[in-house]
Amino acid sequence: MRFSQADLRSLLWTAMRQRLGDALGVRTEVGAGRVPHAIPSGAQEGSAAVEFIFLALLLMVPVVYFVVTVGQLQGGSFAVVGAADQAAKVYVAQSNPAGAQRAAEQTVLVALKDYGYTPEQASFEVSCDRSDCSSAGATVSVVVHLDVPLPMMPFADAGQLTASRVSATATQVVGRYR
Repeated sequence: MRFSQADLRSLLWTAMRQRLGDALGVRTEVGAGRVPHAIPSGAQEGSAAVEFIFLALLLMVPVVYFVVTVGQLQGGSFAVVGAADQAAKVYVAQSNPAGAQRAAEQTVLVALKDYGYTPEQASFEVSCDRSDCSSAGATVSVVVHLDVPLPMMPFADAGQLTASRVSATATQVVGRYR
């Protein structure tokens, strides 16, 4: 039996398609006069959904946690800026330094509580450019520090786990007329 060159070429291409299909894990069917097409093998059905769910969980959970942590840090930044600004304004509005210190402390606590932070997470300092902070023209600066906790950590308080420490400074000048 003698084969023509066209028959050999056809047999070679058919064998190559079948080998390639076996290597890729798909069956190939070649019919008389039909274009070969790939048919997925039964062993691979449904695995794409499982792989997608697994990879989505594996990759998306850290990304979502990162976004939530950045949101917590942004909220903490807003809290300390507002607390420092209001505390400086309240401090310069008071006439005696002892009452001004207590009023500024209460203002900081209220401002931080509005954002959901506790007094244990914050600290503040008041400084003046003169020895008498209540004299006209004195510059009063209030610095508020806040330890922003890691979100969704059940025992973060016990372990002192914080995402970051944020700070803000506000300065006010004691007015001549009160």
